[in-house]
Amino acid sequence: MAGAHGASGHPRNVDLGASDGPLQELAGLLTRCNGFFACNSGVQAFRAGSPGLGPELQSWNQPGEWKNTYGGLTDGLFSFGQDLFGVQFAIRHRTEVVTFHPESGGVTTLGRSLEDWASWLLDDLDVHGCRSVAAAWQDEFGTLGYSQRLIPWRLFTLGGSYDFANLTAKDAAKCMRIRGPFAQRIHELSQGSVVTLGKE
Repeated sequence: MAGAHGASGHPRNVDLGASDGPLQELAGLLTRCNGFFACNSGVQAFRAGSPGLGPELQSWNQPGEWKNTYGGLTDGLFSFGQDLFGVQFAIRHRTEVVTFHPESGGVTTLGRSLEDWASWLLDDLDVHGCRSVAAAWQDEFGTLGYSQRLIPWRLFTLGGSYDFANLTAKDAAKCMRIRGPFAQRIHELSQGSVVTLGKE
């Protein structure tokens, strides 16, 4: 895949407790290449175990890392990677591969295998893999840290743009924790609903 580099973790035999399905496929992938970056770091697949670079798979999926800020919206999700803006690539209920949107808590099903996820990425690397934006950002502001992602000052769901003036790089887990409470607020709202921020 264009702009790919890895592994971000030490070689190891990864066992995720599954004999088939996408979790077993993920274990096989990480055994072959333990974490990687692709699309000019627009796509990140987490490493399993320490030491290594960027978020660690099991630690990332601990509730206290960021998921507890989303209430029940992440129930059944096991995140194995993310895009430039923190959209999570995840396995839901051990059977299907999905994306999880960090601002809305919305889940989109991609298929039932990692091959379906890869096909979806390859279908449009600039949109699904953030390839061009990642390259342009780093050309202007320097290389992203291994644990950094981009977050908008004004959230996209509130009309924020993808212009660089509206974007900043922060620790990936912090980016998720910032958006979790907001996602809980808007998850069940219909389009056009008025959102009041701050204390009630």
